[in-house]
Amino acid sequence: MNIQENISLKNYNTFGLSVNAKRFISVDSVYQLQQLLKVEKDLFLISGGSNMLLTKDIEKLVVHIDIKGISIDNENENAAYITVNAGENWHEFVLWCVSENYGGIENLSLIPGNVGTCPIQNIGAYGVEVKDTITKVEALEIETGKLVQFSNEVCNFGYRNSIFKNEEKGKYIITSVSFKLTKNNHNLNSSYGAIETELTSKNIHKPTLKDISDAVIAIRKSKLPDPKQIGNSGSFFKNPIITTTQFLELQKDFPTIPSYKISDTEVKVPAGWLIEQAGFKGKRFGNYGVHEKQALVLVNYGNATGKEIYQLAKKIKETIFSKFGISLEIEVNIIA
Repeated sequence: MNIQENISLKNYNTFGLSVNAKRFISVDSVYQLQQLLKVEKDLFLISGGSNMLLTKDIEKLVVHIDIKGISIDNENENAAYITVNAGENWHEFVLWCVSENYGGIENLSLIPGNVGTCPIQNIGAYGVEVKDTITKVEALEIETGKLVQFSNEVCNFGYRNSIFKNEEKGKYIITSVSFKLTKNNHNLNSSYGAIETELTSKNIHKPTLKDISDAVIAIRKSKLPDPKQIGNSGSFFKNPIITTTQFLELQKDFPTIPSYKISDTEVKVPAGWLIEQAGFKGKRFGNYGVHEKQALVLVNYGNATGKEIYQLAKKIKETIFSKFGISLEIEVNIIA
């Protein structure tokens, strides 16, 4: 096993933070990972590095999951059953599905990260969550090195949540994710957010999978910074869900507050709107700040530290609670 020492993780996290791994290894097969688990148990896992904020050097053995491969397990007239290894880039997988006319995840285009991390926080965007297409997740149990399969139901998916963020956190390494995608009669979701507006501007009234994907990509590019240009981890906070009663009270003081109905008793409020109203949108603090086009995104302009960005996140949380009585929840995994 090729374990390296004192390796910079700047290129392994989308915030582009300069932290070091005391020891580092990249694995490209399940077998290699199983062999590693025979001698090492205390691991720090990195895949696409898109959902983490590193605030310090990593003392544990850093394991970069680079297991690649896509296989079609089965298909019929209506559906394709596909297994994707954890190290595959998520957006590239979405584009491949669109090119093959496999439907279900086109609204999740341009989300950063790799396939192996998509179930952990149940990634979602524009009215779609990945849980609606996942059939199973395969993972290595760190303690035993055995492969374990988790059905969709067992994954206990919730809003940006799963069993892997809660009771099974730190116990498994996801090696592959299996999906059921449509081959015809696609259930296209174009009514959420600005997708319909984007399609209309292009005079598209009967969109294809590619049309939806292209629209999402255009919207995301117009609002979100490219991590290759400005260090960031996408949406830093979850959109809070509050009671309808609390929302109606807030509406008295803030008549323009937007919301999305969750149930008869709950609504979702855009965290970006709250942060913008609190005056943080576009605010820069030296080497870090809040993106000028999307208040949900915290950015590293070049030489920021993870601690500085984390302090900004805590300041935003405190301000939002003071102003609106809403407790924002951080979506990004804080390594502190």
